[in-house]
Formats: sequence, C-alpha cells, structure tokens
Amino acid sequence: MANNLAELKQAAVINTLRTCRLFAGLPPADLTAVAGITLVRRLEKGEYLFREGEPARGFYLVQKGAINVHRVTAAGKEQVIHIFRAGQSFAEVALATPTGYPADARALEASQVLLVQKDGFLVLLRRQPELGLRIMAAMSLHLRVLVGLLEDLTLKDVETRLANWLMKRCPDPASLKPVTIQLRMTKRLLAAELGTVSETLSRTLARFREQGLLTVKGTVLTVVAPARLDALLRRNLGE
Repeated sequence: MANNLAELKQAAVINTLRTCRLFAGLPPADLTAVAGITLVRRLEKGEYLFREGEPARGFYLVQKGAINVHRVTAAGKEQVIHIFRAGQSFAEVALATPTGYPADARALEASQVLLVQKDGFLVLLRRQPELGLRIMAAMSLHLRVLVGLLEDLTLKDVETRLANWLMKRCPDPASLKPVTIQLRMTKRLLAAELGTVSETLSRTLARFREQGLLTVKGTVLTVVAPARLDALLRRNLGE
C-alpha cells in the first residue's frame, strides 16, 4: 500500500512537471530524474513560501493555487512582481546565485507547489546541458515580465496605468465589441501591481464607469469598447 501511494505521488509530480513549459517535451527518464529531487509543499492562504534574503533551496512550480511574488518598498508598500499559477515556474534565479531569494512569495489561496531542490538539479544540469537552456529561457521570460512591469510603472498616472493594463488584455484594440476580463486577484493586489493603493484604484475604476468605458460586476471587468479606451490611453501618452 505504501509503495502504491508513493508511486501515485510521484506520478502526480511527473504530470505537473510535464505540463510546465520548463519541462515540456522532456523524455520520461529525465522527468523521473527531476521528480526524484522534488519536494511537495502545501501552503494555506496567506502563508509565505519564502522571504527576501532567505537561503535559496531551489526553484518552484505551482501545482495548484496562486503565488504572489512581490517586494516591499522602503516605504513599506508591497509591489507585486508577478502572480504565478498552476503550471508556471518561478525563482529559477536561485540556481545562478549564491545569495538568497530576491523577493517574497506568499500564497494568495490554498496552494500546493513543487520545490525542485537546487543541489540535485545542479547535478542533473551537468548531465543534461539541455536543462540549462530551458532554465535560461525561463529566466528570459521572467526578465521580460519585469521589463514590462518597469515600463508600466513609468507611465505618468494611475489612469494611464490602468488603461494600459486593461488594453493588454484586449485581443483587438480597434474593436468596438465588449471584452470581458476575469479579475483573478483582489483589487488590493491589482492596485499594488499598478503601483498605487486600493482607494486610488477604486476612484479610477469609478471614473472609467462614469465615462462609459468600463463596467464592473464583482470580479468581472468589461471593457465596453476597446477602441474608445485605447483612444484615451493614446491621448494620455501624447500619441
């Protein structure tokens, strides 16, 4: 019975690895090797996975739930870097630096993550150089996210940042057809991602509603006509 349970757990880990972009397409033997150095960690809502500066034990994959990776500014304000969900990996930088984790990570909801242990993975890298290329690709993707975040935060005001955030989720900026966006985070977290506070975000959302640009029902945001919101964004950017 114990052996069967262990085999089921390993199969679940391998399945998660297979669905992650980082390990997609790896042969079964390599997936099994990675699973052999992987630990499962369960987190309650609000529980921290790691804190900035803590020794890096390895990198993580989200099996279920959502993990908010963020930093706290000198003023004590939380700045969201990215929210990682099922099938996504993060903290790969732990493999390339002797220093600790560069940010905090907290569960937004009851979550389960896989820890790919650093020492064991470095051994695998020496045997399988292709894994190194995959890690580089993952870190490059995270870097693009950070560059995008930096660009967004340089926009001059919250109205422009929010309009930009909404337009990034509209497939056709020239469309006059409504686009529905499911908000998969609290408004407080969205405010943090936009570099502001909840009250300012609420006022900006209300202003968009008054202008007929947006409707808000619970966690569902509807851009009434992307072309109109895009026009406002362009005016704000001076284009």
